[in-house]
Amino acid sequence: MRKSERIDLSIIILNYNTSKLLRVCLRSVEGADKGSYRVETMVVDNASSDDSVLMVKKEFPWVRLIKSRRNLGFAGGNNLALKKSKGRYFLFLNSDTKIKPLALRKVLDFMEGDRQIGAVTAKTQLKSGGMDPDCHRGFPTPWASLCYFLGLEKLFPRSRLFGQYHQFYLNLKVPHEMDAGFGTFMMVRRRVIDRVGSWDERYFFYGEDLDLFYRIKKAGWKVMFYPEVLLTHYKGASSGLRGESRQVSLASREIRLKTAKASIKAMEIFYRKFYQNKYPWWITWLVIAGIKVRGGLRLLYHHARG
Repeated sequence: MRKSERIDLSIIILNYNTSKLLRVCLRSVEGADKGSYRVETMVVDNASSDDSVLMVKKEFPWVRLIKSRRNLGFAGGNNLALKKSKGRYFLFLNSDTKIKPLALRKVLDFMEGDRQIGAVTAKTQLKSGGMDPDCHRGFPTPWASLCYFLGLEKLFPRSRLFGQYHQFYLNLKVPHEMDAGFGTFMMVRRRVIDRVGSWDERYFFYGEDLDLFYRIKKAGWKVMFYPEVLLTHYKGASSGLRGESRQVSLASREIRLKTAKASIKAMEIFYRKFYQNKYPWWITWLVIAGIKVRGGLRLLYHHARG
Protein backbone atom coordinates (compact mmCIF):
# COMPACT_ATOMS: atom_id res chain seq x y z
CA MET A 1 0.00 0.00 0.00
CA ARG A 2 1.43 3.39 -0.93
CA LYS A 3 1.89 5.92 1.83
CA SER A 4 -0.78 8.18 0.30
CA GLU A 5 -3.29 5.33 0.63
CA ARG A 6 -2.60 4.67 4.31
CA ILE A 7 -5.75 4.29 6.39
CA ASP A 8 -5.60 5.19 10.06
CA LEU A 9 -9.02 3.91 11.14
CA SER A 10 -11.38 1.29 9.79
CA ILE A 11 -14.89 1.75 11.19
CA ILE A 12 -16.73 -1.57 11.08
CA ILE A 13 -20.51 -1.49 11.49
CA LEU A 14 -22.50 -4.73 11.55
CA ASN A 15 -26.12 -4.47 10.46
CA TYR A 16 -29.11 -6.75 10.67
CA ASN A 17 -32.52 -5.24 9.88
CA THR A 18 -31.79 -1.85 11.46
CA SER A 19 -32.10 0.35 8.37
CA LYS A 20 -33.51 3.44 10.13
CA LEU A 21 -31.01 3.35 12.95
CA LEU A 22 -28.15 2.56 10.57
CA ARG A 23 -28.98 5.72 8.63
CA VAL A 24 -28.68 7.77 11.83
CA CYS A 25 -25.42 6.04 12.71
CA LEU A 26 -23.84 6.62 9.29
CA ARG A 27 -24.88 10.27 9.26
CA SER A 28 -23.16 10.74 12.60
CA VAL A 29 -20.03 9.03 11.27
CA GLU A 30 -20.13 11.14 8.12
CA GLY A 31 -20.36 14.35 10.15
CA ALA A 32 -17.70 13.40 12.69
CA ASP A 33 -14.50 15.44 12.91
CA LYS A 34 -11.72 13.16 11.69
CA GLY A 35 -8.94 15.72 11.91
CA SER A 36 -5.92 14.61 9.88
CA TYR A 37 -6.81 10.93 10.27
CA ARG A 38 -7.69 8.88 7.19
CA VAL A 39 -10.85 6.86 7.83
CA GLU A 40 -12.70 4.16 5.95
CA THR A 41 -16.21 3.06 6.89
CA MET A 42 -17.40 -0.49 6.30
CA VAL A 43 -20.91 -1.88 6.74
CA VAL A 44 -21.40 -5.62 6.90
CA ASP A 45 -25.00 -6.58 6.22
CA ASN A 46 -25.87 -9.89 7.86
CA ALA A 47 -28.51 -10.96 5.30
CA SER A 48 -31.09 -8.32 6.30
CA SER A 49 -34.64 -8.59 4.98
CA ASP A 50 -35.35 -4.84 5.21
CA ASP A 51 -34.08 -2.11 2.85
CA SER A 52 -30.71 -1.69 4.59
CA VAL A 53 -28.58 -2.60 1.56
CA LEU A 54 -30.47 -0.35 -0.86
CA MET A 55 -30.44 2.49 1.64
CA VAL A 56 -26.66 2.33 2.08
CA LYS A 57 -26.03 2.13 -1.66
CA LYS A 58 -28.30 5.07 -2.39
CA GLU A 59 -27.54 7.44 0.48
CA PHE A 60 -23.97 6.55 1.50
CA PRO A 61 -21.96 5.66 -1.62
CA TRP A 62 -18.70 6.32 0.27
CA VAL A 63 -19.35 3.31 2.53
CA ARG A 64 -17.70 -0.01 1.71
CA LEU A 65 -20.66 -2.40 1.77
CA ILE A 66 -20.11 -6.11 2.41
CA LYS A 67 -23.11 -8.37 1.97
CA SER A 68 -23.32 -11.74 3.66
CA ARG A 69 -25.62 -14.38 2.20
CA ARG A 70 -26.58 -15.56 5.69
CA ASN A 71 -26.60 -14.23 9.22
CA LEU A 72 -23.12 -15.00 10.54
CA GLY A 73 -23.72 -13.51 13.97
CA PHE A 74 -21.72 -10.70 15.54
CA ALA A 75 -18.31 -12.40 15.50
CA GLY A 76 -18.61 -13.86 12.01
CA GLY A 77 -19.89 -10.63 10.50
CA ASN A 78 -17.13 -8.52 12.02
CA ASN A 79 -14.51 -11.00 10.87
CA LEU A 80 -15.68 -10.55 7.28
CA ALA A 81 -14.80 -6.87 7.48
CA LEU A 82 -11.49 -7.48 9.27
CA LYS A 83 -10.26 -9.49 6.28
CA LYS A 84 -10.88 -6.52 3.97
CA SER A 85 -9.92 -3.64 6.28
CA LYS A 86 -6.85 -1.41 5.89
CA GLY A 87 -6.70 0.65 9.08
CA ARG A 88 -4.04 0.81 11.78
CA TYR A 89 -6.96 0.92 14.19
CA PHE A 90 -10.40 -0.68 14.12
CA LEU A 91 -13.58 0.79 15.57
CA PHE A 92 -16.30 -1.79 16.03
CA LEU A 93 -19.49 0.27 16.16
CA ASN A 94 -23.06 -0.92 16.58
CA SER A 95 -25.61 0.16 13.99
CA ASP A 96 -27.95 1.34 16.77
CA THR A 97 -25.61 4.11 17.91
CA LYS A 98 -25.09 7.79 17.19
CA ILE A 99 -21.61 9.14 17.82
CA LYS A 100 -20.75 12.67 18.92
CA PRO A 101 -18.96 15.00 16.46
CA LEU A 102 -15.55 14.68 18.16
CA ALA A 103 -15.77 11.00 19.13
CA LEU A 104 -13.39 9.57 16.53
CA ARG A 105 -10.71 12.22 16.86
CA LYS A 106 -10.71 12.15 20.67
CA VAL A 107 -10.33 8.39 21.02
CA LEU A 108 -7.72 8.18 18.27
CA ASP A 109 -5.70 10.96 19.95
CA PHE A 110 -6.08 9.13 23.27
CA MET A 111 -4.74 5.85 21.86
CA GLU A 112 -1.95 7.57 19.95
CA GLY A 113 -0.78 9.03 23.26
CA ASP A 114 -0.07 5.63 24.87
CA ARG A 115 1.19 2.70 22.83
CA GLN A 116 0.41 0.27 25.64
CA ILE A 117 -3.34 0.82 25.17
CA GLY A 118 -4.77 -2.14 23.30
CA ALA A 119 -8.46 -1.22 23.34
CA VAL A 120 -10.77 1.60 24.44
CA THR A 121 -14.48 1.89 25.15
CA ALA A 122 -15.98 5.34 25.67
CA LYS A 123 -18.66 6.26 28.16
CA THR A 124 -21.97 5.52 26.46
CA GLN A 125 -25.37 7.11 27.00
CA LEU A 126 -28.67 5.29 26.64
CA LYS A 127 -31.58 6.94 24.89
CA SER A 128 -33.14 7.41 28.33
CA GLY A 129 -30.19 9.60 29.32
CA GLY A 130 -28.43 7.32 31.77
CA MET A 131 -25.11 5.60 31.25
CA ASP A 132 -25.13 2.21 29.56
CA PRO A 133 -23.60 0.08 32.35
CA ASP A 134 -22.15 -2.43 29.92
CA CYS A 135 -19.56 0.06 28.65
CA HIS A 136 -17.66 -0.53 31.92
CA ARG A 137 -17.30 -4.13 33.07
CA GLY A 138 -15.24 -6.58 35.04
CA PHE A 139 -14.91 -10.15 33.87
CA PRO A 140 -17.74 -12.54 34.82
CA THR A 141 -15.99 -14.66 37.41
CA PRO A 142 -18.30 -17.00 39.35
CA TRP A 143 -18.39 -14.57 42.29
CA ALA A 144 -18.96 -11.46 40.15
CA SER A 145 -21.73 -13.22 38.22
CA LEU A 146 -23.40 -14.51 41.37
CA CYS A 147 -23.49 -11.04 42.95
CA TYR A 148 -24.87 -9.58 39.73
CA PHE A 149 -27.63 -12.16 39.25
CA LEU A 150 -28.65 -12.08 42.92
CA GLY A 151 -28.98 -8.28 42.78
CA LEU A 152 -26.23 -7.65 45.33
CA GLU A 153 -24.38 -5.38 42.90
CA LYS A 154 -27.52 -3.29 42.45
CA LEU A 155 -27.88 -2.94 46.21
CA PHE A 156 -24.19 -2.11 46.72
CA PRO A 157 -22.99 -0.69 43.37
CA ARG A 158 -19.81 0.87 44.78
CA SER A 159 -18.78 -2.16 46.79
CA ARG A 160 -15.53 -3.83 45.75
CA LEU A 161 -16.86 -7.09 47.18
CA PHE A 162 -20.32 -7.15 45.57
CA GLY A 163 -19.85 -4.86 42.56
CA GLN A 164 -17.13 -6.67 40.63
CA TYR A 165 -19.08 -7.15 37.41
CA HIS A 166 -19.53 -3.46 36.54
CA GLN A 167 -16.79 -2.10 38.81
CA PHE A 168 -18.63 1.12 39.62
CA TYR A 169 -16.33 1.59 42.62
CA LEU A 170 -13.80 3.00 40.13
CA ASN A 171 -13.80 6.73 39.32
CA LEU A 172 -15.90 7.07 36.15
CA LYS A 173 -14.88 10.72 35.74
CA VAL A 174 -11.27 9.99 34.76
CA PRO A 175 -9.63 7.66 32.22
CA HIS A 176 -8.61 4.36 33.79
CA GLU A 177 -7.91 0.71 33.11
CA MET A 178 -10.73 -1.77 33.40
CA ASP A 179 -11.31 -5.40 32.46
CA ALA A 180 -13.71 -4.94 29.57
CA GLY A 181 -15.89 -2.50 27.70
CA PHE A 182 -18.25 -3.73 25.00
CA GLY A 183 -18.47 -4.28 21.27
CA THR A 184 -20.91 -1.40 20.83
CA PHE A 185 -17.99 1.06 20.65
CA MET A 186 -14.65 -0.72 20.78
CA MET A 187 -11.49 0.80 19.31
CA VAL A 188 -8.59 -1.65 18.94
CA ARG A 189 -5.11 -1.52 17.44
CA ARG A 190 -4.53 -3.68 14.39
CA ARG A 191 -1.37 -5.14 15.88
CA VAL A 192 -3.36 -6.23 18.93
CA ILE A 193 -5.78 -8.18 16.73
CA ASP A 194 -2.81 -9.59 14.80
CA ARG A 195 -1.42 -10.89 18.08
CA VAL A 196 -4.48 -12.16 19.97
CA GLY A 197 -6.63 -13.20 17.01
CA SER A 198 -9.97 -12.04 15.66
CA TRP A 199 -13.49 -12.61 17.02
CA ASP A 200 -14.27 -16.15 18.21
CA GLU A 201 -17.06 -17.38 15.94
CA ARG A 202 -18.26 -19.98 18.43
CA TYR A 203 -20.24 -17.07 19.86
CA PHE A 204 -23.20 -16.11 17.68
CA PHE A 205 -24.51 -13.16 19.70
CA TYR A 206 -23.35 -11.91 23.13
CA GLY A 207 -20.14 -12.79 24.96
CA GLU A 208 -17.77 -12.39 22.03
CA ASP A 209 -16.69 -8.92 23.15
CA LEU A 210 -15.84 -10.12 26.67
CA ASP A 211 -13.87 -12.93 25.09
CA LEU A 212 -11.82 -10.52 22.96
CA PHE A 213 -11.21 -8.12 25.85
CA TYR A 214 -10.07 -11.06 27.99
CA ARG A 215 -7.50 -12.11 25.39
CA ILE A 216 -6.28 -8.52 25.02
CA LYS A 217 -5.74 -8.18 28.78
CA LYS A 218 -4.11 -11.61 29.00
CA ALA A 219 -1.63 -10.56 26.28
CA GLY A 220 -0.55 -7.62 28.46
CA TRP A 221 -2.30 -4.69 26.76
CA LYS A 222 -4.26 -2.01 28.58
CA VAL A 223 -8.04 -1.88 28.20
CA MET A 224 -9.12 1.68 28.91
CA PHE A 225 -12.32 3.51 29.80
CA TYR A 226 -12.72 6.96 28.21
CA PRO A 227 -14.87 8.98 30.64
CA GLU A 228 -16.53 11.45 28.27
CA VAL A 229 -19.90 10.55 26.72
CA LEU A 230 -19.12 10.07 23.03
CA LEU A 231 -22.18 8.22 21.80
CA THR A 232 -25.83 7.32 22.34
CA HIS A 233 -26.86 3.67 22.25
CA TYR A 234 -30.39 2.52 21.42
CA LYS A 235 -29.44 -0.97 22.65
CA GLY A 236 -30.84 -4.26 21.46
CA ALA A 237 -32.34 -3.16 18.13
CA SER A 238 -31.09 -6.23 16.25
CA SER A 239 -31.97 -8.81 18.90
CA GLY A 240 -35.27 -7.37 20.11
CA LEU A 241 -34.44 -8.50 23.64
CA ARG A 242 -34.19 -5.08 25.24
CA GLY A 243 -37.05 -2.93 26.41
CA GLU A 244 -35.11 0.23 25.49
CA SER A 245 -35.35 -0.48 21.76
CA ARG A 246 -38.52 -2.53 21.50
CA GLN A 247 -40.39 0.19 19.61
CA VAL A 248 -37.73 0.47 16.90
CA SER A 249 -36.68 -3.18 16.68
CA LEU A 250 -37.91 -5.32 13.77
CA ALA A 251 -36.70 -8.56 15.36
CA SER A 252 -39.18 -11.39 14.93
CA ARG A 253 -40.13 -13.85 17.66
CA GLU A 254 -37.81 -16.38 16.00
CA ILE A 255 -34.85 -13.97 16.15
CA ARG A 256 -35.59 -13.06 19.78
CA LEU A 257 -35.56 -16.71 20.77
CA LYS A 258 -32.42 -17.43 18.72
CA THR A 259 -30.49 -14.56 20.30
CA ALA A 260 -31.77 -15.48 23.77
CA LYS A 261 -30.44 -19.01 23.27
CA ALA A 262 -27.16 -17.60 21.97
CA SER A 263 -26.76 -15.42 25.07
CA ILE A 264 -27.14 -18.51 27.27
CA LYS A 265 -24.66 -20.49 25.21
CA ALA A 266 -22.20 -17.58 25.35
CA MET A 267 -22.03 -17.76 29.15
CA GLU A 268 -21.08 -21.43 29.01
CA ILE A 269 -18.55 -20.96 26.19
CA PHE A 270 -16.78 -18.18 28.10
CA TYR A 271 -16.67 -20.09 31.37
CA ARG A 272 -15.40 -23.32 29.84
CA LYS A 273 -12.80 -21.49 27.75
CA PHE A 274 -11.25 -19.33 30.48
CA TYR A 275 -12.37 -20.46 33.94
CA GLN A 276 -13.10 -24.19 33.96
CA ASN A 277 -9.51 -25.16 34.78
CA LYS A 278 -9.18 -22.46 37.44
CA TYR A 279 -11.91 -23.73 39.76
CA PRO A 280 -12.73 -27.09 41.40
CA TRP A 281 -15.25 -29.37 39.68
CA TRP A 282 -18.08 -28.58 42.08
CA ILE A 283 -17.91 -24.85 41.33
CA THR A 284 -17.99 -25.63 37.62
CA TRP A 285 -21.03 -27.85 38.19
CA LEU A 286 -22.81 -25.08 40.10
CA VAL A 287 -21.94 -22.46 37.46
CA ILE A 288 -23.13 -24.57 34.53
CA ALA A 289 -26.30 -25.54 36.41
CA GLY A 290 -26.96 -21.87 37.21
CA ILE A 291 -26.48 -20.90 33.56
CA LYS A 292 -28.96 -23.54 32.42
CA VAL A 293 -31.57 -22.53 35.02
CA ARG A 294 -31.25 -18.86 34.18
CA GLY A 295 -31.30 -19.69 30.50
CA GLY A 296 -34.47 -21.71 30.86
CA LEU A 297 -36.20 -18.83 32.64
CA ARG A 298 -35.07 -16.40 29.93
CA LEU A 299 -36.48 -18.62 27.18
CA LEU A 300 -39.77 -19.03 29.04
CA TYR A 301 -40.04 -15.26 29.28
CA HIS A 302 -39.52 -14.73 25.55
CA HIS A 303 -41.88 -17.60 24.68
CA ALA A 304 -44.50 -15.93 26.82
CA ARG A 305 -44.00 -12.61 25.00
CA GLY A 306 -45.11 -14.34 21.79
